[in-house]
Amino acid sequence: MIFNISDKFFMKIKIILLIIMCVCTFSIYAEESISSNPAAVNIEIGTGALGEKLGFKKESGIRIGGVWIGDINYLMTGGLQPHKSSGNTLFQLGLNIDFEKTFGWKGGLFGIEFLQFDGRPTNEQAGCVQGYNGLPESPPLDRSELYQLWFRQELFDKKLIIRAGKSIPSSDFNNVVRPLPETESSLQIPATTSVIYTPIFVNPTMLGVLPGYYNSAYGITVTYIPVESYYISYGAYDGNLARGKQTGLRGPQFNGYYFNIAESGYSWHIGEPKLPGKIAIGVWYQSGKLTAGSQAPNVQQKGARGIYLFGSQRLWRRHPGVDNSGLVGFVQAGLNDNKTMNINKYFGAGLTFLGLVPGRINDSFGFGMALSKLNHRLFPRKNELLLQGYYQAFLYKDIYFESALSYIPTPGAQRHLKSAWASTARIISVF
Repeated sequence: MIFNISDKFFMKIKIILLIIMCVCTFSIYAEESISSNPAAVNIEIGTGALGEKLGFKKESGIRIGGVWIGDINYLMTGGLQPHKSSGNTLFQLGLNIDFEKTFGWKGGLFGIEFLQFDGRPTNEQAGCVQGYNGLPESPPLDRSELYQLWFRQELFDKKLIIRAGKSIPSSDFNNVVRPLPETESSLQIPATTSVIYTPIFVNPTMLGVLPGYYNSAYGITVTYIPVESYYISYGAYDGNLARGKQTGLRGPQFNGYYFNIAESGYSWHIGEPKLPGKIAIGVWYQSGKLTAGSQAPNVQQKGARGIYLFGSQRLWRRHPGVDNSGLVGFVQAGLNDNKTMNINKYFGAGLTFLGLVPGRINDSFGFGMALSKLNHRLFPRKNELLLQGYYQAFLYKDIYFESALSYIPTPGAQRHLKSAWASTARIISVF
């Protein structure tokens, strides 16, 4: 079902968010902080609580979960449409079947998910090329789609993992948000960061070619884990996203446009108490004839390639072995040789503060910076800088409130755009 969101709907959501923001500090429940958009980074969606409510216990091997996200954005100054409001909603529902628990098939896992998104051109209003809000992506902004449909098989004592079907490669590649692994649950980092901007979910140098939220794609992912601290992954997918085709809304296509990507990563611990860290590097190749579209129809290129790097590190623990409170940092970088893509170089970094507000042990707040070199053939400005701060508050059980403030001193869409300030209020409910 596809529907439009009216201005009255925006006003109702605003009122609800303001009420929740006022009462959130009185919540006494405790859970872990999460990604600002779980649909972009998690291969299994939600907590599975819905399935348990329906009678499917964990031992059954059947997991039903989902997420609902709603946000309101207000462009306070600058950009293309100052003083403009916009709203976005995302609903996702997924079913996973553990074949070992259900059928005795060792190492098999099946997944299917539905996605419904209804939104507005939030980033275009600010003239932000990178995207200060990662919830709305390319049009159509009202869509219903089969988001995922895959089968995953573990082999050789979980050292080799193969997943085939329709999936979101951004969960396996360039996943900066993925928690740092720990053997003790009390030491795990729930999410490296909860910034809401697009570059945290897709490296800007891969925007328009890497399948992910909400344009998933058919293909295959192979991951080899010879030891616990090292992995190497390879993926090959339908690459028609590079032609501007909405792969999330289409079936598989075999017409010479393919996206190939490989990534290798290593994790470690530093000192006592153990501070986990991770670094990964990846390369990608997009085949086919690429064009810049209506922006510059004469700019063309046959194939494109690029490289990216990201890392994260636990920098400080306040209560070692007791809770998650402390400080985490992350960095990102990317480079491509493409004449038709919006961004050719990228660097990003940020800090996340976990459980440091008195009485709010499972709240988090943080900052992020994204700096991109824009393609001079398509945009009049050389660079676009994006700065963002956020606070994520746990409300009740698996419901979170997040507020974010974004500053774009040089919006890249046009040469003379004034610096933009934008605010976002978001509710995240996982179930």
